[in-house]
Amino acid sequence: MTLSLRIAFDLDGVLADMDGELVRQAERLFGPETVRRTREMSADPAVTGGASAAKTPADTANSSQAAAEAAPDNASPLVQLNLSQRQQRKLWHHVESIEDFWLSLNETETGIVAKVGAIARERRWEVIFLTKRPESAGATAQLQTQRWLEARGFALPSVFVVQGSRGRIAASLGLDIVVDDRPENCLDVVVDSRARAILVWRDDTKHLPGAARRLGIGVVRSVAECLEVLAQIDSKDRESPRVIDRVKRLLGLKEPASA
Repeated sequence: MTLSLRIAFDLDGVLADMDGELVRQAERLFGPETVRRTREMSADPAVTGGASAAKTPADTANSSQAAAEAAPDNASPLVQLNLSQRQQRKLWHHVESIEDFWLSLNETETGIVAKVGAIARERRWEVIFLTKRPESAGATAQLQTQRWLEARGFALPSVFVVQGSRGRIAASLGLDIVVDDRPENCLDVVVDSRARAILVWRDDTKHLPGAARRLGIGVVRSVAECLEVLAQIDSKDRESPRVIDRVKRLLGLKEPASA
């Protein structure tokens, strides 16, 4: 019997559009004139500087560093809100007060959750979902996330609200692949585990972290593209060559220097 691929998907920025909802909530609180959306990414420092290099929405601008530090650890680096430190705190307190906030998010790609579910069932993948979401009013973040995934077509989802290195989580759970939208999380995976990391990078390619491929991190432009790659990996015999070798070959990767 062949072995099932064991795959973890991050949620916010990969499957769920937290960025868009944060912008909408900020506009409601402070007005659209105080909010600007960018596609600023912290490029190489996020990869080469370790897991704490890009934790906040505004960490690339000195003038907004204090505001960024007020956001929780899960704040996305793909959204920069032109807010003061006080406004950032107010925004996250507002988010935490919203009943079942995590149920209100849209998908990043229409129908993508159902597509993940259908392919996982067809190919007998073992799929889990990882997130660092803080609690909001209503049900727990875990239960809200499970309901969100089920409502969009993934039956009986396994959701882990986690802290710490994604690599250590991947190692402890024996994962083959981790799909994430943050370079520092992908770096954790390749450094702290034998799993392969796939970075979902929707930004302009000129902002792509230059060290990503050198460190053994695969890069795709969408979850749909990621699923195509995973399906190609799974279409081969799963034992020869090894899963991680097929991931490297399909994504054009070399073994990272630390391996």
